[in-house]
Amino acid sequence: MIEAVSCGGVVIYRGKILLLYKNQNGRYMGWVMPKGTVESGESFKQTALREVKEETDIDAKIIKYIGKTQYFFRGSTDLVKKTVHWYLMLAASFYCRPQAEEFFTDIGFYKQHEAYYLLKFQDEKQIMKKAWYEYNEMKKIRY
Repeated sequence: MIEAVSCGGVVIYRGKILLLYKNQNGRYMGWVMPKGTVESGESFKQTALREVKEETDIDAKIIKYIGKTQYFFRGSTDLVKKTVHWYLMLAASFYCRPQAEEFFTDIGFYKQHEAYYLLKFQDEKQIMKKAWYEYNEMKKIRY
């Protein structure tokens, strides 16, 4: 078994959550949140910020660590155990652009209930709900 580590962000702007739509060679891959593999010498925070920038063209700011998700998938030769570390992030604006090289064909900010419905993976739905709770708690303190 191979172990892999990624980091990503639950990115929010003005109460809406960022999602990416992946469509690889005409095959539906679903709506996901930005995330990617840790590169040599990077911290988890650096990876999360870099991946959000690469996949969405968004400059985001980390607010706090939300938690991790884990899942397994069959790689080309072995079983892969993937751990993803998630951060609550705030975007500077609504401007975004999907990274075509990663087969992202659409992108947008959605209301929490819409994002929950659209997300393909149950683990991402749960981490998004946790981030949404933290976001709302943070807003209570600020106002």
